[in-house]
Amino acid sequence: MHSEANEALAKQLEATGEYRVLRRIVPHLPGYSFKDGAKIGIVLDVETTGLDTNRDEVIELAMIKFAYSADDRILGVVDIFQGLQEPSSPITPEIAALARITNEMVAGRAIDPLAVDRFASEANIILAHNSAFDRKFMERFWPVFVHKPWACSSSGIPWKEYGFASAKLEHLLAACGFFYDAHRAVDDCHALLTLLTQDLSHHPTTVLADLLERARRKTVRVWAQGSPFEVKDTLKRRNYHWSDGTDGRPKSWYRDIEEEMLDAELRFLKSEIYQLDTEILWQEFTAIDRYSCRA
Repeated sequence: MHSEANEALAKQLEATGEYRVLRRIVPHLPGYSFKDGAKIGIVLDVETTGLDTNRDEVIELAMIKFAYSADDRILGVVDIFQGLQEPSSPITPEIAALARITNEMVAGRAIDPLAVDRFASEANIILAHNSAFDRKFMERFWPVFVHKPWACSSSGIPWKEYGFASAKLEHLLAACGFFYDAHRAVDDCHALLTLLTQDLSHHPTTVLADLLERARRKTVRVWAQGSPFEVKDTLKRRNYHWSDGTDGRPKSWYRDIEEEMLDAELRFLKSEIYQLDTEILWQEFTAIDRYSCRA
């Protein structure tokens, strides 16, 4: 906890205009008693043996269950889950250094699927800071997450439009006046929950409220299949991303947009990219299937 003396000193330094002081995040303690009208959210993070969401394995899972109000404000922490799991192959030195998890730590350990199911079954929303990564692993190992709505605190908020230079969790927290020692999955969960409680500068809402409002919207993924090579820089400037096709998706440039932007985006592709009237592939997504293996 931050002592009163230290906090007074920090404020004194900040008052000079010459210093900016970061506060260490305080881990959230469970104990909130669920009340009628409250909803349940879960922030989670996984550590894995690699980046291949089809073949690599989860070696650590951390989740923090919290209650939130009808206006999407966090009320308190209900429970915390943390578990280690021994993979079928040894953890490489590179992953051990990155995740700070050794083969000795996971030896003989297993994450109880029934415990995960009980913990997550009542959740109204699942949140992660890289849901495109975490959701695919969670769906592979624990089916309870397949039909849950998901939101991503990294890509689900237009951070640059709000004046943030980076969407990395450490950078976002630093901009809000906090720091933490990125160590294990549960530390990242505490960090993310802290971020969700923050007010967005110049906007009358919290990070959580803004994220959930956007997650409830329908989005569209537009594919610029077969686009000429020489227009790739034009597509990149318009925030298109490249899919190499190795995960079963089209080998193509694509962009995720709000539903109401679809007509304008199709007109752009036909006039600026293909220069003819052609059929363009697009897909609709909601929080139920966004970031999923099924997408």
